[in-house]
Amino acid sequence: MSTLIESAGITVRTADERDVSAIRQLFLTTYGGSYPYRNFFDESWLLRSILGDDMVVLVAEEQASRRLLGTASVIVDVSAHSDLVGELGRLAVDSQARSQGLGHLLMEGRLRCIGDRLHVAFVENRTVHHHSQSISIAAQFRPVGFLPNKHLVQTRESVGLHVRHFGPALSLRKNHPHIVPEVHRLASAALASLGMSNDLIVDEVSPAYAARGSFEAETMSSAGLPALLRIERGRVHRREIFGPIRLHYGLFKLAVRHATYLLARDPAASGGAIAGGVGWVHDPIEQAARIFEVVARTDEAIRFLLEEAVQRIAALGTRYLEIDVSAHAPRMQRTLVELGFFPAAFVPAMVFADVERLDIVRMVKLFGEADVAVPDAVPELRPFFDLVADSLRQTHVLPEIQSAIGALPLFFGLDEAQSRRLAAAMHTRTLHEGAALFETGQDARAMYVVLSGELGIERGDREIGVVHSGDVVGERGLLAGGPHRSTARAKGALRVAMLDAESLSLLSRQRPDIALVLYRNLAYGLGQKLDAANLRGSSRLS
Repeated sequence: MSTLIESAGITVRTADERDVSAIRQLFLTTYGGSYPYRNFFDESWLLRSILGDDMVVLVAEEQASRRLLGTASVIVDVSAHSDLVGELGRLAVDSQARSQGLGHLLMEGRLRCIGDRLHVAFVENRTVHHHSQSISIAAQFRPVGFLPNKHLVQTRESVGLHVRHFGPALSLRKNHPHIVPEVHRLASAALASLGMSNDLIVDEVSPAYAARGSFEAETMSSAGLPALLRIERGRVHRREIFGPIRLHYGLFKLAVRHATYLLARDPAASGGAIAGGVGWVHDPIEQAARIFEVVARTDEAIRFLLEEAVQRIAALGTRYLEIDVSAHAPRMQRTLVELGFFPAAFVPAMVFADVERLDIVRMVKLFGEADVAVPDAVPELRPFFDLVADSLRQTHVLPEIQSAIGALPLFFGLDEAQSRRLAAAMHTRTLHEGAALFETGQDARAMYVVLSGELGIERGDREIGVVHSGDVVGERGLLAGGPHRSTARAKGALRVAMLDAESLSLLSRQRPDIALVLYRNLAYGLGQKLDAANLRGSSRLS
């Protein structure tokens, strides 16, 4: 037992074996039976944790009565042991003592314990209320992401991810991460939140791992471990996915952590050789999972392994799946985007590799209906909610947009990869009957592709035309700017895909090959509309 803080009749100290029952009771009275970390209801597990090296448990004790008023922990077994990363969490405070600043005292106590032991500390703060977020902000943690629907408490809850660096963490950071465009805004916001310079390099050209070859999947047994270890030994320097477990920890620790490895066999190779493997952990109570490692002899097996893992994880009834991918691995980032993942957090210097610390992109995939509630967020976290909510919408509507634009003359000449990139730059809007998409006199700053429904084009009190599903409207304003000269009104339920001027400008800088085709098709389409208008005018004159 070690005393860390004494303040206003409260002592914050490390826990010992005598505190086990009281800690368990704090969690029961604070959260009831819905607390996602059920181990804290198990006294034997709590005792092992207090006496072990993987977690630091603190308690806040009332000096006069020796009654425990609160508890909090630092979990250092959340990453590879050499990564020097810890999670500050598992906070529980007696309801009758919540006005005494115990959350701040326990946070200060934890920082005193681990400030010289870790390079990176993070907190996952609940967003159903802002209290824990405020404690983290006051302790100089800064938001770097928003993880939607991560935990199952009574309902699915989202958390804000807050980070603080210690010691040489940032001086050891590998500079100039290479990220795909879908990650750029979130990564830029995270660097700004931490007061770091923006050294990101947007990679527009690295392709996703392709689905090639004919592989067979099987769950790993002890017989498959040596072959997979031999593959791992040859690819240490290009590790792309990170997590709290690694293959070389051995079967015993993998089993203790309830890890599953799936192997890919190549039936065309001699003896059906193992081509790679993917590992994940699954929590059936939380209905959540994490992919923590991909090992592959060749690039061809990577896509197969990820697709198989996602399908099998989904079949377990999983609602939330996350993966930490290197910010220097744009091919893996692109592959995950194509598999329906979206960026939810960006953490600089999160993992240690060779002699440097690498940034990671935390990418998330949600299964089922994604109903993400607006959080009770501190101002610092709110921009990350907006960015992630936008990415989530894009992930769900991207296939719809891509399938619609693929057949439109406006997008003729774009290959599949270019079409996906253009679709990712667009947003959708849904309007009910009679609602105006834009009105006469408004600034014209976007063009719209009608995905379903019809638009009536009005001048004054007269309808002068109808825009049907598959047609484009507003392109003149997008190119030339200025006010709209007409009003576009929904003639029933309407859904459109929108490309605004800012997104087009960014796309033009990052992908001039796409912009060239788009501008050419816009000019051709406008020419056709002018010819048709002139023809109608001539027929009226004759």
